[in-house]
Amino acid sequence: MTIPETSLLITGGRVIDPSQSIDRVARLLVVDGRIEAIDPADSQIPESARHIDASGRIVAPGFVDLGVELREPGFEEDETIASGSDAALAGGFTSILACSSTSPCIDSHGAVEFVRQKAVQADGVRVHVIGCLSKNRDAKQMAELGLLHEAGAVAYSDAPRPMPNDALLKRALEYAQMFNLPIINRPNVMTLSEGGVMHDGQVALVLGLKGLPTEAEDLAVARDVRIAEATSGRLHIGPVSTMGSVDLIRRVKERGIPITASVCPHNLCLDDSQLRSFDSRFKVHPPLRSPKHIETLCAAVADGTIDAIQSGHMPRAREKKMDDLDASPFGLSSLETTLATISTFMLGLEGFDWSAAIDRLSTAPARIAGVPGGDLKVGSLADIVIIDPDEKWIVDGHQFRSHCISTPLDHLELTGRVTHTLVGGRVRFALRPETEHLA
Repeated sequence: MTIPETSLLITGGRVIDPSQSIDRVARLLVVDGRIEAIDPADSQIPESARHIDASGRIVAPGFVDLGVELREPGFEEDETIASGSDAALAGGFTSILACSSTSPCIDSHGAVEFVRQKAVQADGVRVHVIGCLSKNRDAKQMAELGLLHEAGAVAYSDAPRPMPNDALLKRALEYAQMFNLPIINRPNVMTLSEGGVMHDGQVALVLGLKGLPTEAEDLAVARDVRIAEATSGRLHIGPVSTMGSVDLIRRVKERGIPITASVCPHNLCLDDSQLRSFDSRFKVHPPLRSPKHIETLCAAVADGTIDAIQSGHMPRAREKKMDDLDASPFGLSSLETTLATISTFMLGLEGFDWSAAIDRLSTAPARIAGVPGGDLKVGSLADIVIIDPDEKWIVDGHQFRSHCISTPLDHLELTGRVTHTLVGGRVRFALRPETEHLA
C-alpha cells in the first residue's frame, strides 16, 4: 500500500525515541519525507496535512536489521528482494542489511549494484548491501573491499558462513578502517559443528541427533574479540546464542574494546526441547539452546551487553523444509514476528521496557551499521513504525508476506503488532488499510 503524502501528522501516540530520551504522548509532524517537529504548534501544521490517529499505540523510529538473507539472485524460490522487502515492512523494519549469501555472491561492484537496483524497483524498505568479506565466500582471499565500498556496500561479511581464516580476518579488520565500515562475523568453528542438527545437550543425546556444541561458538567469539582488540577494527559479532559468548563479550567490553553483538528473537524464547517433535521448523541457526542459555541471553539484552536484536531471517522454500530433520536446511521466516516475539517474551524483564526494545531493534543497529535511521530527530528521514502494544494475534506462517512460511512460532499467540510502517514519510504498510482513516 502506498499513500503519497507531502505532510502527515501522527497524533495521540506514545512517541518513543531512545536517541533523544523521549517517551511521552506527543504529536509528530512529517513534511516532505522528514521529521519536521515533535509536538508542533498548530501554526506549523500545513492545512493539507493528512492525519493518522495513533491513540493507544507506540510511535517509534523504524527498525533496522543487521542481516537478512534475501536470496536473490540465485535462490528466488526461497525469497526475492521484493518479497523480503514486503515481509520487512509488515514487521516494522524500514532498513535492512542484505547478506551476501546469493549466487553469484556479492563480491563485485556489479553484484552490489544488482541488489540496489532491485531494491529500488521493489520500492519498499531501504535495502543496504553487505559485501563479501572473501572472494566467492570461500575464506581464501580477501574480497575487493574498496570496490565494494565504492559500489555502496555498508559492511563486510560472509555470513551466515563464519570466517575461519584468522589471517584474512585480521587483514580485513585493518583494511576496512580506511572506509570506516564494520565487519560482521557469525561465530562458529566449523570443524566442531559440522553435521550438527541441534544444540548439543541432553535433548540431543536422548533423540540421538548430532549436536552443535556451544564451544564452537565460544571459541570463535574468543578469537574474534582478540583480533578486534589487536587491530582496533570495527567488529560486530552475531548473532550469538551461548552463555560463553555473553561472558566473553561482557569482559572485553569492560576492558573498553568497542565490539558490538546481536542476538535473534528465537534464541530469547524457545529452547531445544522443541526438537522432540522432529519438526524441521525448529531447525534454525543459531540453534535453539537450553533454558540456561536463554536466561543469560535475555539478561544480556536487558543490560546492554548485547547491543542489538536482529531478525535472523533465513528463508528456505517450503519443499526444502519438508525434508526429514537431518536433511532439512537450517532456516526460518522471522521478519514479521520479531517485534511481537520481543514484546511477548522480553517486556517485563528487569531493566527492559519499550524504550529498551526500540533501542535494540532500531537505534543501536542503525548506529552499528552506520546507516540513516534509528531516531526521530528533526530533519531525520521519516522512517517510522506504529505499534499496537496490546494486540494479541496467532502466528500463521501461511499468512506471511515472505515466500518462506516456516517459523518455530507457528500457532503461538503473541502480543504486540505493527499497524503502520512509514518509509520516507510514505505509508508503505498498514495492517488494516480498509479500516484506517487518513483525514
